[in-house]
Amino acid sequence: MEEEKKKERKHHPLRAIGRYFGDFGTAVVKGDAAVKSSLLFMGVGYAARKQWLKSIVVTLLEISFVIVCIFYAAPNLAKFGTLGTVEREAVFDPLTMQQTVNDYDNSFLILLNSIIALFAIFVFILFYIHNMKAVYELQRMEEEKLHIATTEEQLRAITGKKFHITLLSLPTIGVILMNVIPIFVLVAIAFTDYDQNHMPPNKLLSWVGFSNFIKLFKSGIGNSFGYAFRKILGWTLTWAVLATLTTFIGGVLLAMLINKKTTKWPKMWRTLFIIAIAVPQFVTLLLVRNFFADNGIVNTICSNLGVTDWLKSIGLVSKGINYIPFLTDPHWAKFMIILINIWVGVPYQMLIATGVLMNIPQDQLESARIDGASNWKIFWKITMPYILFIQGPALITDFVKNINNFNVIYLLTQNVYITADQSMASAHAKEVDLLVTWLFRLTNEYYDYKMASVIGLIVFIICAAFTIISFSKLIAGDREEEYQ
Repeated sequence: MEEEKKKERKHHPLRAIGRYFGDFGTAVVKGDAAVKSSLLFMGVGYAARKQWLKSIVVTLLEISFVIVCIFYAAPNLAKFGTLGTVEREAVFDPLTMQQTVNDYDNSFLILLNSIIALFAIFVFILFYIHNMKAVYELQRMEEEKLHIATTEEQLRAITGKKFHITLLSLPTIGVILMNVIPIFVLVAIAFTDYDQNHMPPNKLLSWVGFSNFIKLFKSGIGNSFGYAFRKILGWTLTWAVLATLTTFIGGVLLAMLINKKTTKWPKMWRTLFIIAIAVPQFVTLLLVRNFFADNGIVNTICSNLGVTDWLKSIGLVSKGINYIPFLTDPHWAKFMIILINIWVGVPYQMLIATGVLMNIPQDQLESARIDGASNWKIFWKITMPYILFIQGPALITDFVKNINNFNVIYLLTQNVYITADQSMASAHAKEVDLLVTWLFRLTNEYYDYKMASVIGLIVFIICAAFTIISFSKLIAGDREEEYQ
């Protein structure tokens, strides 16, 4: 136990950061002339040890960085504090009979380019520190008479033992460009006034601090965003939990039912549910939306069978209408969304559960039966823990996916559900919205990018926090040996 605690302290993030910068300081203090020269000319340390390939590459990167700083980073970062001061103006020139546009500032491009520049500077600083540590390590190897790789050996390593690094370089750059930088842009926009009244390039943006966050979390006269956010956040989390649990439990029960020895034609039943998966989800959702419309076929059938009148008599349907508001009443709509999602999601979960059930250790099941355990006890003590152990990561992924489940909510309610809550309408929201559909509506219909960015940042924090905590708990469990 004491050794484990020592290992945890040794690998603590703060200690790792301290060692990282401490090694850099050691390299600066104890390095020879070539190493110290690398503080200014990064390739000197490699050249002194005849590492010509690395020396050339590092020197070219340093020169490229200096050029980028002078001609790209500096002009944009100089305007980053204000996001531009010259607004776009078009003036009619009587000599040319054309509109001429002044040399204006595009606030969004300034913001984007500045973030890219700051990210590039940050990456270069890390590379700079690593370079100093690397050339100092070469010095130590030379002092200890250890072998230093030649240029040919370095090339062979790039295409041999370290070929995986070569292959991963391009995907890593792609992830940075497509995922990391957009997140920083999202965060930055959340602190600006980017909306339909401030649309670059015609208008300039400006920094507004935490006012957008205050607007989202605080309710008051003239501000309905706080009210809408609380309701939508509650529904988003409720939906994510129910959508995940209902499809998971339904899929497991359906898989067990089909795989029972007493079930006839299991392949046929399994095939029917696979066909349901094969149909594109948006087709299924649009058809179901038409079926459950106020004038749809389901309402017609319910009316003819007297179901509508019976629901009126028990108070589930208002007496002022002659239909069941499946998708037009907030309570009915939420219930139907969860119900329809079960139909859409259970077949997929059934396939996964089928694969898991087929791999349950049979010796454990036989031992339980010999000991006299009932079918329910076997299911609760052996089958379900095994399924949860195997599908735990997938359930976490499904929960996060359901938080961002755009298709089900949007396709079922768009142009169908109209909110009667004026506070929700003032915030351009609906009771059935998830945070992601509200975000989409704010950007696509109302061009309120600043509030959409704040909401997007909140969604990211929720998903990231839940994923990190859940996966850390799963990894800490380490129950793999129980199922060997």
